[in-house]
Amino acid sequence: MNGNSNMDALLGAVSKKLGMPAEQLKKELKEGKFDNALKNMSPADSAKFNAALQNPKLVEQMMSTPQAQALYKKLSGK
Repeated sequence: MNGNSNMDALLGAVSKKLGMPAEQLKKELKEGKFDNALKNMSPADSAKFNAALQNPKLVEQMMSTPQAQALYKKLSGK
């Protein structure tokens, strides 16, 4: 499975969990909009996501993984 297939699978899995179309999720992530995703998350998942956004070191650590870099490149079209 190549990187694009992995990213599409990841987006599909997350969108299914959130109950929103994968293309809508992708569009909102590209635009930096998280409101729809957050309202579809469980309160516990939403709290974890918000906590991660409030901790720049944690976000930096997560974004430095190869998987996160590949997802960013896919979503940003780079």
